[in-house]
Amino acid sequence: MAMRIDKYLWCIRVYKTRTLAADACKGGKIKIGGQPLKASYEVKKGDLLEVKIQSIIRKYEVLDFPKSRVAAKEVETYRAEKTDPAEIEKWKTIKMNSGIFRESGTGRPTKKDRRDMIRFFND
Repeated sequence: MAMRIDKYLWCIRVYKTRTLAADACKGGKIKIGGQPLKASYEVKKGDLLEVKIQSIIRKYEVLDFPKSRVAAKEVETYRAEKTDPAEIEKWKTIKMNSGIFRESGTGRPTKKDRRDMIRFFND
């Protein structure tokens, strides 16, 4: 069994839309073995995907194919993370340094939090 690369990346939540996944393929950001892929490329079980997001390269091994987009908790059933730990740390550093950052699970900012952020960025 096989699945189009753009659909697979959308299903396992690498990209929010299938169009973004197809655009990443057109831009040469999706590779297997160093070779850029077209959006219509059929991935197979065991393929090692290289996905360039911002300035890091995430690596995923294809384990299985979902029927449609899966919940975030179920993603690990269909792919295995093979990214170098140094790249993941680099990703976290970029995320922390890019504008406003809130820890996961802290909820929406309160009115006071928003005012504090506005003051911080306008001064």
